[in-house]
Amino acid sequence: LEISNLGDKDILVLPLDLTQRSSHEAATNSVLKHFGKIDVLINNGGRSQRSLFVDTNLDVFSAIMELNYLGTISLTKYVLNHMIQRRKGKIVTVSSVMGIMGAPLASGYCASKHALQGFFNSLRTELTDYPEISIINICPGPVQSKIIQNVFTENLAKSLENSGDQSHKMRTDRCVRLTLVSTANDLKEAWVSDNPYLAVCYLWQYAPTWAWWLMNKMGKRRIQNFKSGVVSVGPAPQ
Repeated sequence: LEISNLGDKDILVLPLDLTQRSSHEAATNSVLKHFGKIDVLINNGGRSQRSLFVDTNLDVFSAIMELNYLGTISLTKYVLNHMIQRRKGKIVTVSSVMGIMGAPLASGYCASKHALQGFFNSLRTELTDYPEISIINICPGPVQSKIIQNVFTENLAKSLENSGDQSHKMRTDRCVRLTLVSTANDLKEAWVSDNPYLAVCYLWQYAPTWAWWLMNKMGKRRIQNFKSGVVSVGPAPQ
């Protein structure tokens, strides 16, 4: 309100819990009642993970999928119904470079992001009769945020003790700008990351055998650091 020409009527803030799927239809209707339309949906809710699969309770994987995947497609479903009626709109989903590669200590998180990639790439093919509805997947690498402080660990009651330094990660405002540029230009998929993570994405895409070799080498060191309590800055995005 202080830095733009927007008025009070132009802003509506609604509390939302992605895991409370029964509330998503009402939330969507509240937005439609206030604004009359939804032009853009940005799916940007989720939690990451720091734990080895063999040490992690299965209910952690269930919670990851419930939040990152099912919560996202639930909200998408109600908003998309409106966009189909209008025959226009943009659905932007913040996935991750972990949606196109694999990395140690994040098997559940990777699975949820792979699921989002598969879902939205498939959904796009179901909307060919609606060329003005864009499905846009944003795949950030490490970005400065609070995601690392809120990661899942080996059990639901345990939090991460040491989140480490974030200075090596992409600045939040740069990630936001690149996301908006990708959205404005209707890019189907955008990898928003600095090197070396971006280079690993290309390696994983075009030379997967080399990518597996590299990830095995770097991943072994990452797991050793994790077990000894050392916070690692690579090779996986955080």
